Amino acid sequence: MKQTIVIFPPPGTMDMLAMIEFGKLILHHYPHNFSITILCTHGLQHNPTLSSYIQRISNSNPSISFHLFPSQRVDMPPNRRRMPSIMFELIRLNLPSARNALLEISKTSNVRALIIHLFCTSALSLGIELGIPTYYFYASGASALAVFLNYPKIHQQTNNSLKNLTDTVFQIPGCPPLKATQMPRPLLDRDDTCYWDFLNFCSNLPKANGIIVNTFDGFEPNAIKAIEDGLCVADGPTPPLYCVGPLTTGNQTEKGNAIGTEKEDYMSWLDEQPSRSVVFLCFGRLGTLSEKQVREMASGLENSGKRFLWVLKKPSDDKRKITEQMDDFDVASVLPDGFTERTRGLGVVVKSQAPQLEVLKKESVCGFVTHCGWNSILEALDTGVPMIAWPLYAEQHVNRNVLVEDMKIAIPVEKREEDGFVTATELETRVRELIESEKGTEMRERIRKMKELGLAAFGDSGSSKLALKRLIDAISTYGN
Repeated sequence: MKQTIVIFPPPGTMDMLAMIEFGKLILHHYPHNFSITILCTHGLQHNPTLSSYIQRISNSNPSISFHLFPSQRVDMPPNRRRMPSIMFELIRLNLPSARNALLEISKTSNVRALIIHLFCTSALSLGIELGIPTYYFYASGASALAVFLNYPKIHQQTNNSLKNLTDTVFQIPGCPPLKATQMPRPLLDRDDTCYWDFLNFCSNLPKANGIIVNTFDGFEPNAIKAIEDGLCVADGPTPPLYCVGPLTTGNQTEKGNAIGTEKEDYMSWLDEQPSRSVVFLCFGRLGTLSEKQVREMASGLENSGKRFLWVLKKPSDDKRKITEQMDDFDVASVLPDGFTERTRGLGVVVKSQAPQLEVLKKESVCGFVTHCGWNSILEALDTGVPMIAWPLYAEQHVNRNVLVEDMKIAIPVEKREEDGFVTATELETRVRELIESEKGTEMRERIRKMKELGLAAFGDSGSSKLALKRLIDAISTYGN
């Protein structure tokens, strides 16, 4: 009977792509040991790009199969219609399908492990019920993981929502000091149902057979050591940690449409610019800003006099600074009057989306204004591009602190305390600092060395390759 590892990701997210990449990594290093089965729930909307990606994976990797669940309707009250809550509920509704799938797969394969995402935390009980070793795949870094592991203790120590503790600073083992208001957004408000879903996830983490993390030893040594030393779990042992990164998903999007240059192909425009002269601004797949903030950014970029490539999504008044929509919009209408003409030849604005990794690889790109999403951080590492850190949501403030204070490969933007607004002068100052200052030069050298460490992690004796071997050994010998 063949040996199979089952991977259960959330639908339609970058983390799903990261988990599929992890499955490919297992097959690359252990091609004759296992097959991989991906459990697929239907997302909330049809995603043709993701569908074509899955088709490509199936065609090019015969040892990877996809088990598609029947469609489920998620009917939730208005106060719970936030994406994390919907995702947790969607997975809960699919648990019977997941159980049936595991039983069906077990008829022809020996299921050696179940690997789940944080949104799939309710499936931990399935692994325990069926006697299948169950591992979390944590697609972000060890520093944010340390926060989540530590959080049940923080929850017990206060009855107040963290959003109200404006003067409180937490000392999380292995992490720089973290303001209570900078905690991952789902943990800020006890009146938000999202809070209790994430608290359940945090409490379940130590119950798994292990935690797989998309990082490597030389990148986050403080957080990794703190977790492995058991400093982040207050009561009980910490499960084994397997740092198998850096895994990047690459680009799965189409190129956006550019304005601000007579050439529609902004990639060619990048090729024509001097070496290390262009600042790239992109806030990931979901990050968005208000129209007022967009106009302020435009003024800061123009006043800096530096070359730029700016990926601009439709502005939103949503305080969460996150959008699932890729609606068409008039770019010129949200920019200051005359901005496009005044910056013609100096900068390019791309509507909605761009191939981020491809852009970062360009010789002309010297810096990256980023929301500090983990995949974006790893792509900056992969290309050796230092960052200007502008976190928006999720665990990005945690990532920002580590990039700035521990790794020293990013410059932070300072935000207004009351509303998180960044002034034009602040952005101009940080762009100039990145390009012109000695600090910027030092960051470029530092991230270049970290890039080499990342490449070495999968060398013959690299830390990530050894961690993967430990994981495969644990899976192969479980129950023997």
